[in-house]
Amino acid sequence: MPSKQMKVHYIDVGQGDSIYIKGPEGEDIIIDAGGKGKGDEVVSYLQSQKVDDIEIMISTHPDADHIGGLDEVLAAYKVESVYAPQVSHTTQAYEDFLLAVKNEGLTIKAAKTGVLLNVKGVSAKFIAPYRDYGTNINDWSAVLHVTYNQKSFLFTGDAELASEKDMIASKQLLKADVLKVSHHGADNGSSEEFLKLVQPKYSVISVGANNSYGHPTAGTLSRLKAIGSAIYRTDLSGNITFTTDGTQLSVKTER
Repeated sequence: MPSKQMKVHYIDVGQGDSIYIKGPEGEDIIIDAGGKGKGDEVVSYLQSQKVDDIEIMISTHPDADHIGGLDEVLAAYKVESVYAPQVSHTTQAYEDFLLAVKNEGLTIKAAKTGVLLNVKGVSAKFIAPYRDYGTNINDWSAVLHVTYNQKSFLFTGDAELASEKDMIASKQLLKADVLKVSHHGADNGSSEEFLKLVQPKYSVISVGANNSYGHPTAGTLSRLKAIGSAIYRTDLSGNITFTTDGTQLSVKTER
């Protein structure tokens, strides 16, 4: 009998992050939903994928380009569980997210090292945030490692070097076939030491075309090339979808 498929969609939301995972047993997981006003695009995308409800929603951290659209997703879909790191922020986007969660009668579960997600047929575990990172919101990013049989994915939010060092020191499993490159390919993440442990065959950079931050940086791109990783970018390829039956892995791009 052929194995069931797991699909991982890196949704093109411009300068921001949004990822949709369809588990092999049918669970729907959403990680971030781009910036303000991008939630509608994410909802449209989920509707195109015939999503009827969402089992797990993950807000990696309170930055507006990650959390901004989640309130619209919460308004459009019944969501069973919401996970976020235990760090607060004063932005309107964060306030809107908290209010939307409350309006759905949900309480936020802590995303932190060692927390396991209940997804049938796969191992899904948060490997960061490892500790309190004070005011560095990016290092508070919820980092999720997902393994389906022989294939694995690492979703890093905007985790920077301090978080990477802790993940390395904690001796957790970092190796992954597909890496969601941290912080849109900024230079304050994706260190050589971290990439050597992840060893991604494929790297996905979620980034806006001609963004004002200079993402992804030449340094990050050269470190990814040095480990022989095939690089995919939402600004060049649009939506990027990986499909795996746990043994084989294929990738399809919108353009």
